[in-house]
Amino acid sequence: MANKLVDLVEGRERVAMEEIGAQADRAGKVLAKVRSVMLAPNVGKSAPKFTATQLGTLVNLNTSQIDYRVKKEGSDFPSGSLNAAGNRREFALSEVRQWCRGMRAQRMRPEGGEAIVISVANFKGGVAKTTTAVTLAQGLSIRGHKVLVVDCDPQGSLTTLFGILPDAEVEAEDTILPLCTGDETSAEYAIRNTYWDGIDLIPATSALFSAEFTLPSRQKDAVNRKEEFQFWNVLHYGLETARQNYDVIIVDTPPSLSYVTINALMAADGIITPLPPNALDFASSVQFWNLFHDVAGSLSKQGKPKVYEFIDVLLSKVDSSDAATNVVREWIGAAYGAKVLPIEIPKTSTAATASAEFGSIYDLKAGTASSRTIKRAVDAYERLVETIEDQVVSAWARQVSDMESEQ
Repeated sequence: MANKLVDLVEGRERVAMEEIGAQADRAGKVLAKVRSVMLAPNVGKSAPKFTATQLGTLVNLNTSQIDYRVKKEGSDFPSGSLNAAGNRREFALSEVRQWCRGMRAQRMRPEGGEAIVISVANFKGGVAKTTTAVTLAQGLSIRGHKVLVVDCDPQGSLTTLFGILPDAEVEAEDTILPLCTGDETSAEYAIRNTYWDGIDLIPATSALFSAEFTLPSRQKDAVNRKEEFQFWNVLHYGLETARQNYDVIIVDTPPSLSYVTINALMAADGIITPLPPNALDFASSVQFWNLFHDVAGSLSKQGKPKVYEFIDVLLSKVDSSDAATNVVREWIGAAYGAKVLPIEIPKTSTAATASAEFGSIYDLKAGTASSRTIKRAVDAYERLVETIEDQVVSAWARQVSDMESEQ
């Protein structure tokens, strides 16, 4: 037995820090090669085009009514263009957004309203936080809303989905880190355009992790100098200008209750927590809410009490073939009640395919997966987008009502 153990030890070399560095370098080169094939700008990542039928679904018109408005003299609506075969009219995303803003005016941000900030958060990784954030942003933008997405996760997964490689194309000063250090007071400096019309991005990179040391250090220094500083409201104040320029701001958070996550949750008007119906994820969600209540509750005592427009629990990655799913679904319903959305995001090969191509279900090209599989995933996310849009419109109505009552 002893000889066998010696053989095992001799067969494995110890790993020095230099090897870890070399390993990271190799992995980075592999990712760069993958990116050269899969990501924009190398292959010109672009938003999808829409058929007249798809446009009609969004604006509640049939194809004949769309055709009539396109051909009507003096029409303000874009006419699209014929496809390569010349037998079907297609509309660019920017054109669809223009139609939606015109035909869905009652769903657009009202005069006096400001952006609704939605943070997507959960302690656990792998629960579809980033997928939910990017798909929600794309779905809302298709419907005519102007969206800002803020990547607060140093892993930069959301940034990657927009065709930007975090550690190659994003510097620390391009993230929210200068807000956290106090070098900037408004997030405007970090906003950049994306390939998706109607969505702007504040990216992330691994350097953002240093915010976890900077924020408590600033808080300690402020206390020593007897100055007022609220580390939990840095992002809230940093987004003040953006609230006037966007309709919805979506924040993707790290998989932990970090200083940055606390900032994202305290800046939010609404919270979405993706939650797969399995026992470990459910247990983790209980810890998340307990800790968040303890931390945010104590912080709220130091200022105006925090009130959210909505808090949603979204059943994600639902595997209907798993016998335990129904049991855990009941636990989640009993624990979170009406906060559980009446929508379930299925665990499908389509989602995996989209992730492998560094995109969402809206990015998938025809023929990537079976039409039935795509439809199942798209239908679920479409219902999610519609539900969140309803909550956003209601929040705007309350904003306007509160503004009028104060006058």
